[in-house]
Amino acid sequence: MSSSFPDVFSLHGETALITGGGTGIGLAMARAMVAAGARVVLVGRREAELAAAVSELGTGASYVVHDVTKLDAAPALIERVTRETGPISILVNNAGIHLKKPAVATTPGEFQTVLNTHIVGAHALTAAVAPGMMERRHGSILFTGSMASLFGIPLVIAYTAAKAAMVGLVKGYATEFSPHGVRVNCIAPGWIETEMSRKAMDGDPARKSQILERTPMAKFGAPEDIGWAAVYLSSPAAKFVTGTVLPVDGGVSIGF
Repeated sequence: MSSSFPDVFSLHGETALITGGGTGIGLAMARAMVAAGARVVLVGRREAELAAAVSELGTGASYVVHDVTKLDAAPALIERVTRETGPISILVNNAGIHLKKPAVATTPGEFQTVLNTHIVGAHALTAAVAPGMMERRHGSILFTGSMASLFGIPLVIAYTAAKAAMVGLVKGYATEFSPHGVRVNCIAPGWIETEMSRKAMDGDPARKSQILERTPMAKFGAPEDIGWAAVYLSSPAAKFVTGTVLPVDGGVSIGF
């Protein structure tokens, strides 16, 4: 073996850029990556949340205010982070927005807005960062998918379309980038207990009960469950893993 345990899971020497990294699952991935030794750069639109996250994470983290839907600004963002922090070796496309409406009430404009954040914005960053990774023959690109990547969920048609399209991106990128040393994978979180999900469930006990009933492990996941999955997929331990979707969901995607 080329690496010893636990070095095979180490991210020492890596620089990770995480979009939507100031809160929720993005912040959980940042915590895990910093703990694994990576330098982390958080990207988001809300500076106060980013600053608070970096204050918690410590000297291993920094932030840049950026809107992923400003597509033409993606190359400048990558250039800035590379200049200030070093070459990016891990990109986590985690930024996203949600829209809960019946499908027939979802306007084309609303649909496009969701796709622009999850898919087009992610592509802009990926296209900007991948050439450097391929030149160095070293890189990991992660996407945060969803159960909506795997099956239909009512009242979130634009979100479902975006998360399903993400699986196609992962497979397409992987076939192009992997021969050049860059792996591309997706994590599909199940029902994770975050501040946002708690607020939603507190007002809808029937929904909470329904989720737990169809989850074989009969509980919600913790944000760190996604964080450590991200560390694994970015580490030498996953050096032969590319083009995959990893459900971290307590079995919901295979249970009934």
